[in-house]
Amino acid sequence: MDNLSKFYVNGEWVAPCSSDTMPVLNPVNVEQLGEIALGNEADVDLAVAAAVAAFDYFSSWTKGERLALLQRIRAVSEARFEELAQAMRMEMGAPITMAREAQADAAIGHLDGFIAALERLEESESFDNGEVLLREPIGVCGLITPWNWPINQVVLKVLPVIATGCTCVLKPSEHTPISAMIYAEILHEAGVPAGVFTIWLMARGRWLVQRCLGMLTFK
Repeated sequence: MDNLSKFYVNGEWVAPCSSDTMPVLNPVNVEQLGEIALGNEADVDLAVAAAVAAFDYFSSWTKGERLALLQRIRAVSEARFEELAQAMRMEMGAPITMAREAQADAAIGHLDGFIAALERLEESESFDNGEVLLREPIGVCGLITPWNWPINQVVLKVLPVIATGCTCVLKPSEHTPISAMIYAEILHEAGVPAGVFTIWLMARGRWLVQRCLGMLTFK
């Protein structure tokens, strides 16, 4: 939990612009597990700008390069599986068996599914009339996830972004931030390029939606 009070932006753990904070509590016994920073508009601007800047580079990665990255994410996820389970045991008050078998396991199971889907994906498709359909990355994705199935929701949003060559800004629930921060460390360790994935926390997600819509150029 060393990075709980920081945001992951442009490949680095950075101090927030905002000075607002919030305690993270274990719902079983109301024990304080730590304290998180709550970002402001300046924080989300930095996160979105990093994701926008990274898109041109990452969107040029080949399908093979993205598959290799997903395989590295899988290896690191397996190595840190127990950390994810223990984080959700504490932040959700979940029994450890559930945290392992139904929660942390989603980080592996969904990843296997996305790897298989990307392997099957045809990036272009030709039609009899001569037209060609190209499946290309679209841009930056703003991701907002709830507290009640944290890693399941995070991986279901983050992994397709990476698989398709897009970039993203994640705002996980401020009530279950520990597992999300560990997942950011997993992505960093696996070698996800700077700016492809950023994470910040705030009690409201509307700023993220507004900034992503305002800064994107669709091609």
